[in-house]
Amino acid sequence: MEERATDSFEDWLRSRLSERGLRGKAAAVLEVLLSQPRRASFGSASELAQLAGVNVATVTRTAQALGFTGWPALQQELRARYLSSLSAGQVAAEHSGNGSPSARSLRRDLDSLALLNRRMDEGVLLTIAEAVAAARRTVIVADGSYAAVGLALAHNARLAGYPVTAVTLGDAELANTVAALGHGDVLVAISFWRLYESTVLAANLARSRGVRVFAVTDAASPALAEAAEEVVMVPAEGEAFFPSLTAGMAVAQALVTQLAAVDPARTGASIEAAEAMWGRFGLLHRRPIAGDHP
Repeated sequence: MEERATDSFEDWLRSRLSERGLRGKAAAVLEVLLSQPRRASFGSASELAQLAGVNVATVTRTAQALGFTGWPALQQELRARYLSSLSAGQVAAEHSGNGSPSARSLRRDLDSLALLNRRMDEGVLLTIAEAVAAARRTVIVADGSYAAVGLALAHNARLAGYPVTAVTLGDAELANTVAALGHGDVLVAISFWRLYESTVLAANLARSRGVRVFAVTDAASPALAEAAEEVVMVPAEGEAFFPSLTAGMAVAQALVTQLAAVDPARTGASIEAAEAMWGRFGLLHRRPIAGDHP
């Protein structure tokens, strides 16, 4: 029984074809991707080759013809798009296996971090960090559970000395914020699994107003990718019905670390000022040391 891809999935895949399309054995691989998206999303290159009646090299060449470095890169986006087409309950049903749920979740996150480490383009992170450093202001758009990634990035970027804020409180705040953006500003859109319509709209409106737009996501939706100057692809598949934020947090940490290195003197001065103010506010718990009296 065929699984058959949804129209949006098929449209996305076909949009990556050249005008000539794919022929011969490569066309057979494409048909398997379209007719059996689940098996393609979770199977190995050799399994896909067997289904299509080709060799593994043909699978690799097909992935490259679709604009990816190879089968692993194509499969990462295939899986993200396949999972985004499912309901929360269906996503949870996809994940079962040996060991406890918590152990599977930890293994999944370790695999995602290893994948991220292999594929991350450090040049893209440098581009974003330099854009944020030069910006009049930076706004991070992140909603739902993804807000955790946006809040962590904004908090640490401010500590590093840069005017960065995260918008996480709904469409009204987002609309007001985008209305105030213009040339000299940066917007970073963070969204995984199913993209929020408001995030896509904010990215496109910001781009039309001369804002430099960047995206951090697990599936480069054409509507979001067209608005973004750079897209950071992050594996976000979890073991339950919600995406994992582990790799996203790792990217946020890597990005703010790169940002702090753009102008070390600025960051150092900002951290010193913040620490002095923490002391004035008595924010931090003071551990007793030997000789202290209760």
